[in-house]
Amino acid sequence: MNALVKYAQLTPIVRSKLDFKLEEIPRFWFGGDPFLTRMFDALSLTFPDGERYFIESVRLFRSQIQDPDLQQRVADFIRQEAQHGIAHDKMNQLMKQQGMPVDAFINRLNKIFKFELSRRSPEYNIAMTAAAEHLTALMAETFCSQKSVLQAAHPYVRALFIWHAIEEMEHRDVAFDVMKDVAKVDENLKKFTLVWTSALMLGFTLYRANVMLKHDGFSMMERVKLNMKGLPWFFGKNGTLTRMSKPYRDWFKSDFHPSQHPVVDNYHIWLKTFEETQDPIQAADIFWQAAK
Repeated sequence: MNALVKYAQLTPIVRSKLDFKLEEIPRFWFGGDPFLTRMFDALSLTFPDGERYFIESVRLFRSQIQDPDLQQRVADFIRQEAQHGIAHDKMNQLMKQQGMPVDAFINRLNKIFKFELSRRSPEYNIAMTAAAEHLTALMAETFCSQKSVLQAAHPYVRALFIWHAIEEMEHRDVAFDVMKDVAKVDENLKKFTLVWTSALMLGFTLYRANVMLKHDGFSMMERVKLNMKGLPWFFGKNGTLTRMSKPYRDWFKSDFHPSQHPVVDNYHIWLKTFEETQDPIQAADIFWQAAK
C-alpha cells in the first residue's frame, strides 16, 4: 500500500469541462468482467442525483454559517459536486444507450430524495450527507491506494473515478463540519445515518447491477454465479471494501473528524500533473502508475 501523508485540511478546487472520452469505452470496461463493470456503473448511476441531494442538504444550513472559511469551503463543495453530477450524467447516458433502464433508476432515486428533503428534518439530511461523504471518501482512498484495485479498469473510466476520488478527498470534511458545528447533530443520529446510508448504498448498488446484468442477457443462474464470483472482490477476507473497515468504524467515535484520516500521497502527483496538463486522463495515469 502507498505511504500515507496526514493532513489537516485540503482545499477544494473546482475543475470543470473535463473530457474523459467515455464514448470510446467498451461495454464491459472493467477488464471484460460484467459484474464488476455493472457494480461500478450502478455506483455511477447514484452520483448525479445523489450529488444534487448533498448540495440541497448543505444549502439548508448555508444561511446559518458564520465562519468565512467554512462559507468558502461550502461554496467550493457545491461547485465540485455539481461537476461530479455533470461527468457521471455522461456515463449514465452511455448506459442508457446500451439499453439499461437508467430513467427508471433515476426516477425512483429522485422520489426518495424528494421525500427525504420534504419529510425529514434538515439535521437528518445533513447527517445523511456527511455519512455518505464519509463512505465515498473512504472508497476513494481505498480504490486509489493500491495499483491493483483499478488495474483492470479502462484508463478513461479509471480517470473519471480517480478525478472524483481526488475531489472527495478535498472536500470530505465540509458536510461533516456543517453537521457538527452548524446543525449540531447529536451522536445517536450521526451514528444511525452511517449505518442506514451504508445499507441503502449497498442494497441499491447490488439491485441495479443485477438489473443491468439481466438487460445484458444473463440468466438468473448466470447472475447468481457472477455475484458469487464477484462479491469477494469487494467483501472477501482481503476485499477492496473490507480493507476500509477500520477507518469506517472511526465514524462512531465521539471525537472523530475526517481530517484524522490520512490521504494517499500520490494525491499531490495528480494535482501537479493536472495543473501542468489540464488533462484528467494523463493526470490519472501518472497518479495510478505512482501507486504501489
